[in-house]
Amino acid sequence: MSTTTFVAAAQAATSSEVLNVIAAFAGGLFIAGALVWAVQFGMRVMDRELPHPSPEEQPRLPVGGAVHEVREMREPDEVPHAEGRERLMPYQLHHSATRTGKDQRRRRWLPGSSGSFGSGGLGHV
Repeated sequence: MSTTTFVAAAQAATSSEVLNVIAAFAGGLFIAGALVWAVQFGMRVMDRELPHPSPEEQPRLPVGGAVHEVREMREPDEVPHAEGRERLMPYQLHHSATRTGKDQRRRRWLPGSSGSFGSGGLGHV
């Protein structure tokens, strides 16, 4: 091979490298411009939103302190049957589907009963 072939190959490689560098630079400029546009767009959207509530408008604890959880056993409130009478209308029913149970003792696990679903235990005996 002659030196002219090497020079031509070097020029071709150099021109493709320059094109790659220019393409990467243009891609980086495009991405940077897109990010700047996205930040400006987000700021305009936030400017149109309602302002955040001031500290005076924030909710406060009740005077008696925090409200705590109440645990109670509930039992179903059965719908009365309307045998021999006119049917009950929705406004004649109670608002709640359950009521406080008479027995407030929690049901506990009994030794000898199954521990979980499909555990292969004997079940309740």
